[in-house]
Amino acid sequence: MKLLPEGFFRPVEYAARTTYRRPPGFYRRLQSAAPVFSALGLTPNYVVRLEVPGRRTGVIRSSFMVLVASGGQRYLVALAGESEWVRNVRAAHGHVVLRDDRQRYAARLTEVPVSERAEVIRAYIHRPSPRGRPMVRTGEARHYFGIEPDATPAQIAAVATNYPVFRVDRVRWSPPADSRPGEVA
Repeated sequence: MKLLPEGFFRPVEYAARTTYRRPPGFYRRLQSAAPVFSALGLTPNYVVRLEVPGRRTGVIRSSFMVLVASGGQRYLVALAGESEWVRNVRAAHGHVVLRDDRQRYAARLTEVPVSERAEVIRAYIHRPSPRGRPMVRTGEARHYFGIEPDATPAQIAAVATNYPVFRVDRVRWSPPADSRPGEVA
């Protein structure tokens, strides 16, 4: 009996401790369809589109991400560990553009130290449903992080080193002082 590919009807086992986890083909194809869902307003309000220059080519790469709130701050969690978007954000020194269903804005992503990631990962697992109701994401806790949803802070801290977390800070952009609209340098 042939099993279905990982990520289609079977959960993705990201909990394996490796440095880089390439997403399954189904998820990669879903990323290309996500802009259509977003344009139609079919994505939850906590989903944002991350735009960051590629570290080798400079071509803008985009990924849809879950924005999680914890302690009055907003964060992005790298479920696949040292993924391509994480490497690109580091190469861009955290300068990115985020787009939600209403606006597009510049942001600075600051990597959170490993010792502070457990609280954010816990908030990710316990984030509200798209309708704002309390919800525990048992499948995500097990398959992405390899922990139970009611894991202790110590158990979450034990796996936190494998999952980069970035704090999101909005950046106000203004043109350089020596440039004026309509002038060509």
